[in-house]
Amino acid sequence: MTSIALRPRGRQLLLWGGGLLAVAALLAPLHAQTGKAYIIQTNAAGDSVHLIDPMTDKIVAEIPDEEAIHGAAVGPDGSRLYLSNEALATLDVIDVRTLKLFKRIPLTGGPNNVAIRKDGKRLYVAIQGAEGGVDVIDTVAMEKVKFIRVLRGVHNTFITPDSKFVVAGSTGGSVATVIDTETELPAWSIHFEGGVRPLCFETNADGSTKRMFVQVTNLHGFAIVDWATRKEVGRIKLPDIPVAERNTEGIQGAPAHGILVAPDKKTLWSTSKVNSAVYAYAMPDLKYLGEVKVGKVPDWLTFTPDSKKLYVANAHDNTVSVVDVAARKELSRIKVGQVPKRNATGMLLWPPTGTQ
Repeated sequence: MTSIALRPRGRQLLLWGGGLLAVAALLAPLHAQTGKAYIIQTNAAGDSVHLIDPMTDKIVAEIPDEEAIHGAAVGPDGSRLYLSNEALATLDVIDVRTLKLFKRIPLTGGPNNVAIRKDGKRLYVAIQGAEGGVDVIDTVAMEKVKFIRVLRGVHNTFITPDSKFVVAGSTGGSVATVIDTETELPAWSIHFEGGVRPLCFETNADGSTKRMFVQVTNLHGFAIVDWATRKEVGRIKLPDIPVAERNTEGIQGAPAHGILVAPDKKTLWSTSKVNSAVYAYAMPDLKYLGEVKVGKVPDWLTFTPDSKKLYVANAHDNTVSVVDVAARKELSRIKVGQVPKRNATGMLLWPPTGTQ
C-alpha cells in the first residue's frame, strides 16, 4: 500500500463535530451516502486534487501526487474516492478518512472519465484511443474484471440515475453506446454527426430514464434524445453573442462542454466555452431562463446536493466559479490548480470524527 501526505489548508477550516449536523440539515445526501458534502476538483495539467467545502467555498484539503487526473467518483458510503490517472493509466483509489492513496489499479489504456454504480460495487472507466472502450472495475475485489470494446474509444462514461445503464460517449466514433450494467453488454447505440461530449439525464417519476441531453463536437448547444424510442427528438442552441466578445481559445472542438440537470430536477445548466458563460433552462420544457458569466473556458460543472449552488471549472483561468442557482449570479471564484476540468460532488467521510 502506498501512502501520500495530506496538505492541510488551515486549521480553522478543518473544524469537525457539532457543525456536522448543521451541514447535514442543509445539504441532503446524494443517493444513500453519508458524511459531509464536498466539491472534488481535478486539475488536468496539475499534480493534485482539491476538496472545496461548499459551506465556506474554500479549499480545505489537497491530495498531492495525483498528476493529470481526469475523472472522479465517490463510493456510496463516502469512504473511497476513485480518480482516473492519465499520467499512469491507472485508477487511483483514495482512502477518504486519511486522504491517502490506498491502491492503483492498472487499466487497459489511457483513461478519461469515470462513473460508479449507485451500489458502489462496479465502476466504469472510459478508455480513450483507437483500441479503447470501457474498463469495468470490481470495487470489492479492487481489480479490473472486464473490458468492453467501443468503436474508436470512449471519452466519457455516465451512469443513468437508476444505475441500470452506463452510457459510453465516443469522440472518435461519434456514437453513444448504452451498456446494460447487469449483463455488462452493449444494449443499443445512437450516432451523431460529431463526437459525443458530456451528457446528462432526465428521469421519469419512477426513477427510470426519460431523456438524455448530449453535447456534440462543434455544436454550441445540446441534442435531446428520447430514451424510450432511442431517437434524437430536438436540439437546443445556446445564445449567440457578438463576434468580438467570443472566446476562441481552448475550444478543442467543443464550444459547449459541461451539462447537468440539478438534483432537484428543476433546471438544466450548460457551459459555453465560446461565451465564457453558463446557461440555465427550466425543466421539463427547457425554457431558457438566463445567463451567468463565469471564467474563461468553462469546462465542467457540479451542483451542491440541495441544488442551491453550482460550481463551474474554468480551465483557462485556473479557477472555479461559484454560482447562486436561484439568483443566477456568480458569487465568487476559487483559485485551484492548473487547467481544472472535471469535478464532482460527493458525501465524504472526512475529516474523521474527532479531528480538530
